Amino acid sequence: MDGPEPVVLGPEDGDISPAGRVRDRFLLEAHQTGGRFALLEHRFEPHSLAAPVHRHAHEDEYTFVLQGSIGAVLGGREVLAKVGDLVHKPRGQWHTFWNPGDDEARVLELISPGGFEQLFRSMMTQVVEDPDDLAAAGAAYGAEIDMAATMRLLEEHAGLFEL
Repeated sequence: MDGPEPVVLGPEDGDISPAGRVRDRFLLEAHQTGGRFALLEHRFEPHSLAAPVHRHAHEDEYTFVLQGSIGAVLGGREVLAKVGDLVHKPRGQWHTFWNPGDDEARVLELISPGGFEQLFRSMMTQVVEDPDDLAAAGAAYGAEIDMAATMRLLEEHAGLFEL
């Protein structure tokens, strides 16, 4: 049978982003799945915001909580997901997510179709602080960023996030 070789990854295998309050572990990328999906693990330090409020045009995301809890804004509604919960973030819907707790949180993130994970990979090698640069990086992958909504979220949860 032709096709990709089976893959078995241990708990610390795969590329892991070297620094940051939310680190990404790349498990399967689009080039390994024929573009069908990508699978990452996000590791959140306590009180960490994963990303500004954003939406993507082409991908659905599915977040499964492995450890801790994850707060999220999904289409204007705020939710809290705990271990064993699955959060669906459909394409075209404004969203963000964070670790509201005092301990590390970990989630599996399935992105379908794959390819959007390359934005996370590009962030491994650069720190983007300018909102315009962040918007440009997102736009290259069909994502829009809403910094005004992000600032409102930070104000609503004053003192929660360590940036």
